[in-house]
Amino acid sequence: MKLKSYYFVISFMVIALFANCKAEESKSEKALQEALKGKFLIGVAMNADQITGKDTAGVRLIKEHFNSITPENCMKSEVLQPEEGKFDFALADQYVDFGQKNNMFIVGHTLIWHSQAPKWFFVDKDGKDVSREVLIERMKNHITTVVGRYKGRVHGWDVVNEAIEDDGSFRKSKFYQIIGEDFIRLAFEFAHEADPEAELYYNDYSMSKEGKRDAVVKMVKKLQSEGVKIDGIGMQGHMTMDFPTLEEEEKSIVAFSETGVKVMITELDLTVLPSPGTKVSADVALSYEYQKQLNPYPNGLPDSVAQAAHDHYSEFFRLFLKHADKIDRVTMWGLTDGDSWRNNWPVPGRTDYPLLFDRNYQPKPIVETIIKEANQ
Repeated sequence: MKLKSYYFVISFMVIALFANCKAEESKSEKALQEALKGKFLIGVAMNADQITGKDTAGVRLIKEHFNSITPENCMKSEVLQPEEGKFDFALADQYVDFGQKNNMFIVGHTLIWHSQAPKWFFVDKDGKDVSREVLIERMKNHITTVVGRYKGRVHGWDVVNEAIEDDGSFRKSKFYQIIGEDFIRLAFEFAHEADPEAELYYNDYSMSKEGKRDAVVKMVKKLQSEGVKIDGIGMQGHMTMDFPTLEEEEKSIVAFSETGVKVMITELDLTVLPSPGTKVSADVALSYEYQKQLNPYPNGLPDSVAQAAHDHYSEFFRLFLKHADKIDRVTMWGLTDGDSWRNNWPVPGRTDYPLLFDRNYQPKPIVETIIKEANQ
C-alpha cells in the first residue's frame, strides 16, 4: 500500500506540474508581448481614462498585452503648458508612474508639433509673431522643463512631429516660418541637453511616400553630420485598405534603417471606412461634414469586411516580423475600437473598427494571428 501510495503521489505531482506548465504556456500564447519577445516592443497609446485607472478593463488589457506605452494627448504642449510658464503635469505624472510601476518602455509624445500647440507659443502680447530669438527661447524652456522633469524615467521622446510634407518640402509651420529648418536641430539639441540618456525620435505620417522618405533620410543624415543625437524614426501607421502598399512600406523601413537609427512603427490603426476626399494623409486638420454614406457600418462590420481588414493587418505584421532586426517597436494608436480617434476623424460621428480589440475589450482574430506568426 505504501509503495502504491508513493507512486500515486509522484504521478499526481507530475500531472499537476505538466498541467501548470501547459497553463503557463497557454497564458503566454495569448499575450502579444510574450509572443513578440525578442522581436520588437509592442506598444499602445493610453488615453486619460486608462492613465487614471478609470477604465479598469482597459488597464488590464494594457498590462497583459503591451510592454511599451505612449500618451495619446497628455504630453502635447497645449496640455502641458496652456499658458506661458504655467505647466500642468498632473496627468503626465500619472502616465509616467503607470509605466514605471509596470516596467514598461515609456515614450514621451510629443515635444515640438505645429498642431495642438498653444497659440501663445508663437505670438507676443499684441498677437503678432514673435522674433526668432523669442521662439527659440520658448522652445528651449518648454523642452528643458518637460524632458528635465522626467529625466531617467521617460525612455524615448518624439522630439519633432510632422515637420515634412508628403512631397518632401518642409511644412510651413510657425516653427519653420519664424525659425527656419534649424528648429529641428535645435529641438533635438535641447532635448539631449535635458536628458543625455533618453532616446530621441523624429515622427511623421505617410512615411512610405517616396518624397517624404527621401527628405527624412536627408534630414537624418544632415543631423548626424552636424553631430546631433537622433536615435530613431517613427513611421506613423495610420493605414487605409489602399494605403500604404506593402512594397513602399518596406522600402521606407529599409531606407530608414540604413541611416543607422532605430525604426519604429508608431500610431498604428487601420480604417475600413470610405475616404471622404482624395487626399490620403493623417493630417489632423482635415475635416469633412458627416454624411450617412460615409458611415456604412454603424452596427458592426459585415464578415467579408472584417476578414479583409484581418488579412490586411496580417500582411503588415508579417512584414514587420520579416524586418524585426530593423524595427524596435510597433505601437497601436489606441486600445479598443471605441477608444480610437478614427471614429471622429476626418468625419465626426462615424463608427470605425481600426484596432486589435473590439468595443467589448475582446481580442479580434488578428491578435491570435499575430501571435501565431510571431511563434513561427
